[in-house]
Amino acid sequence: MPESNERRHFQRILFDADAELKCKNQTCHVHLLDVSLKGALVELRDKKQDAPEAGLDVSLDIKLDDAVHITMQGPITHVEGDHIGVECSAIDIESITHLRRLVELNLGNSGILDRELAALYHD
Repeated sequence: MPESNERRHFQRILFDADAELKCKNQTCHVHLLDVSLKGALVELRDKKQDAPEAGLDVSLDIKLDDAVHITMQGPITHVEGDHIGVECSAIDIESITHLRRLVELNLGNSGILDRELAALYHD
Protein backbone atom coordinates (compact mmCIF):
# COMPACT_ATOMS: atom_id res chain seq x y z
CA MET A 1 0.00 0.00 0.00
CA PRO A 2 1.45 3.44 -0.86
CA GLU A 3 2.65 5.51 2.07
CA SER A 4 0.17 8.34 1.37
CA ASN A 5 -2.78 5.96 1.82
CA GLU A 6 -1.35 4.65 5.08
CA ARG A 7 -1.04 8.18 6.49
CA ARG A 8 -4.66 9.16 5.75
CA HIS A 9 -6.65 8.48 8.94
CA PHE A 10 -9.63 10.67 8.08
CA GLN A 11 -12.14 10.03 5.30
CA ARG A 12 -12.57 12.95 2.94
CA ILE A 13 -16.18 13.89 2.29
CA LEU A 14 -16.87 15.40 -1.13
CA PHE A 15 -19.05 18.40 -0.43
CA ASP A 16 -20.18 21.33 -2.54
CA ALA A 17 -20.33 24.60 -0.61
CA ASP A 18 -19.20 28.22 -0.73
CA ALA A 19 -16.65 29.34 1.81
CA GLU A 20 -14.31 32.19 2.75
CA LEU A 21 -10.65 31.80 3.56
CA LYS A 22 -9.33 34.63 5.74
CA CYS A 23 -5.72 35.37 6.57
CA LYS A 24 -4.05 38.56 7.73
CA ASN A 25 -5.80 41.29 5.70
CA GLN A 26 -6.89 39.08 2.78
CA THR A 27 -10.20 37.31 2.23
CA CYS A 28 -10.47 34.75 -0.56
CA HIS A 29 -13.81 33.49 -1.81
CA VAL A 30 -13.38 29.76 -2.26
CA HIS A 31 -15.35 26.67 -3.17
CA LEU A 32 -15.19 23.68 -0.82
CA LEU A 33 -14.13 20.51 -2.64
CA ASP A 34 -13.85 18.12 0.29
CA VAL A 35 -13.75 18.18 4.07
CA SER A 36 -12.74 15.85 6.88
CA LEU A 37 -12.46 16.06 10.65
CA LYS A 38 -8.85 17.13 10.14
CA GLY A 39 -9.16 19.76 7.40
CA ALA A 40 -10.45 20.78 4.01
CA LEU A 41 -9.51 21.23 0.37
CA VAL A 42 -10.79 24.39 -1.30
CA GLU A 43 -10.52 25.99 -4.72
CA LEU A 44 -10.12 29.72 -5.37
CA ARG A 45 -13.19 31.19 -7.08
CA ASP A 46 -11.26 34.12 -8.58
CA LYS A 47 -8.52 32.52 -10.67
CA LYS A 48 -6.75 35.90 -10.92
CA GLN A 49 -6.40 36.21 -7.15
CA ASP A 50 -3.12 35.06 -5.60
CA ALA A 51 -3.48 32.14 -3.23
CA PRO A 52 -2.17 32.59 0.31
CA GLU A 53 1.15 30.88 0.96
CA ALA A 54 1.56 27.46 2.56
CA GLY A 55 2.23 27.73 6.26
CA LEU A 56 0.03 30.78 6.86
CA ASP A 57 -2.57 30.47 9.60
CA VAL A 58 -6.06 31.00 8.20
CA SER A 59 -9.70 30.85 9.18
CA LEU A 60 -12.01 28.87 6.90
CA ASP A 61 -15.73 29.67 7.10
CA ILE A 62 -17.86 27.05 5.30
CA LYS A 63 -21.44 28.13 4.65
CA LEU A 64 -23.83 25.17 4.87
CA ASP A 65 -26.84 27.51 4.69
CA ASP A 66 -27.69 31.06 5.74
CA ALA A 67 -27.71 30.18 9.44
CA VAL A 68 -25.28 27.26 9.67
CA HIS A 69 -21.52 27.65 9.25
CA ILE A 70 -18.50 25.52 10.04
CA THR A 71 -15.52 27.65 11.02
CA MET A 72 -12.08 26.14 11.49
CA GLN A 73 -8.63 27.63 11.97
CA GLY A 74 -5.27 26.23 11.02
CA PRO A 75 -2.33 26.43 8.68
CA ILE A 76 -2.41 26.11 4.91
CA THR A 77 -0.71 22.77 4.30
CA HIS A 78 -0.27 23.04 0.55
CA VAL A 79 -1.11 25.15 -2.48
CA GLU A 80 -1.31 23.51 -5.91
CA GLY A 81 -2.50 25.93 -8.56
CA ASP A 82 -5.86 27.23 -7.35
CA HIS A 83 -6.35 24.36 -4.84
CA ILE A 84 -5.56 25.05 -1.19
CA GLY A 85 -5.31 22.50 1.61
CA VAL A 86 -6.16 23.68 5.12
CA GLU A 87 -5.44 21.73 8.30
CA CYS A 88 -7.98 22.05 11.08
CA SER A 89 -6.03 22.76 14.26
CA ALA A 90 -8.81 24.67 16.09
CA ILE A 91 -12.60 24.55 15.83
CA ASP A 92 -15.43 25.74 18.08
CA ILE A 93 -17.96 23.35 19.62
CA GLU A 94 -20.85 24.40 17.36
CA SER A 95 -18.73 23.95 14.22
CA ILE A 96 -17.39 20.53 15.25
CA THR A 97 -20.95 19.42 15.98
CA HIS A 98 -22.03 20.40 12.45
CA LEU A 99 -18.90 18.84 10.94
CA ARG A 100 -19.36 15.61 12.88
CA ARG A 101 -22.97 15.35 11.67
CA LEU A 102 -21.93 16.06 8.08
CA VAL A 103 -19.25 13.36 8.21
CA GLU A 104 -21.62 10.92 9.92
CA LEU A 105 -24.33 11.38 7.27
CA ASN A 106 -21.89 10.97 4.41
CA LEU A 107 -19.96 7.99 5.80
CA GLY A 108 -23.12 6.05 6.60
CA ASN A 109 -21.16 4.01 9.15
CA SER A 110 -20.95 5.11 12.78
CA GLY A 111 -18.04 2.69 13.38
CA ILE A 112 -15.84 4.60 10.94
CA LEU A 113 -16.85 7.91 12.54
CA ASP A 114 -16.04 6.56 16.02
CA ARG A 115 -12.60 5.41 14.79
CA GLU A 116 -11.92 8.84 13.24
CA LEU A 117 -13.00 10.67 16.39
CA ALA A 118 -10.70 8.44 18.47
CA ALA A 119 -7.81 9.15 16.06
CA LEU A 120 -8.53 12.88 16.26
CA TYR A 121 -8.50 12.73 20.05
CA HIS A 122 -5.16 10.87 20.12
CA ASP A 123 -3.49 13.07 17.46
